[in-house]
Amino acid sequence: MGSDPAPGLISVVITTRNEEAHLPQLLESLRVQAPPFEIVLVDSESRDRTPDLARAFAASRPDLLRVIERAGSRGIGRNIGVAAARGTHLAFIDGDCFADPAWLERMREGFTRSPVVAGRTVPVGKAKYGQMARVELFQKGNDVTFPSSNLGYARDLFVRLGGFDPRFVTAEDIDLNLRAVADGNSILYDPELVVFSHSRTRFLRFLIQAFWNGYGRKQLTEKHGNLWGHYRLRRLISGQRGVIAWARLAAALSGYMFRVATGGSRRLDAQMPARTGLRG
Repeated sequence: MGSDPAPGLISVVITTRNEEAHLPQLLESLRVQAPPFEIVLVDSESRDRTPDLARAFAASRPDLLRVIERAGSRGIGRNIGVAAARGTHLAFIDGDCFADPAWLERMREGFTRSPVVAGRTVPVGKAKYGQMARVELFQKGNDVTFPSSNLGYARDLFVRLGGFDPRFVTAEDIDLNLRAVADGNSILYDPELVVFSHSRTRFLRFLIQAFWNGYGRKQLTEKHGNLWGHYRLRRLISGQRGVIAWARLAAALSGYMFRVATGGSRRLDAQMPARTGLRG
């Protein structure tokens, strides 16, 4: 499908939940980006000072940031943010990340070549929790597992695809990428399009995230069929190195099997965003 030769206003869409420790750094990293752009932040019932910090920044830069408070998963929050956005193009970044100074400049250049642009997310913090390889999934020559912590979409394409599927607890970005590729689009990957992501500092939260990642992978197979059939158990096991990697694999498999055991309950899906407490 075609790309936009001259991207206009870019809307940076952020979802947050309890990101008091990281939000100031994220907003300061966005303040210096190349214009024109706006920021739409959707907070999902944070119990810390995240909303206060966001509103304070918005008060100082009302031309730059708008804050929306609405409960929901990351996908639901992003859809709400896009509905309020005014840009011709969308740039997604997570609440526990911060952007390289040239992030939007490179995103804008990427949009001249493709309506879907993905970058590199670099972990910072405790390496044992951050530097864990993801399982790549390719469709029509495109890696569809690029996360929405550093992902851009032309707004018209995003709207035509229906946005993020609100049923997904995690893996909503993979689902969107799959639909974009099925629609005939290519995903442009730029390794110089960089954001930095804070690694989790607590082992339990790390395992909880892995559990819901596994749950989301099962949701993907229910919607799109057997996407992971070419991965053999022996290959998956052989790729694990160290106790942390094995613990993550066990948690993810538990999440996958939990989804199997619940039988794909729509009612459970609707309850999960509030239960997981996943960060934006």
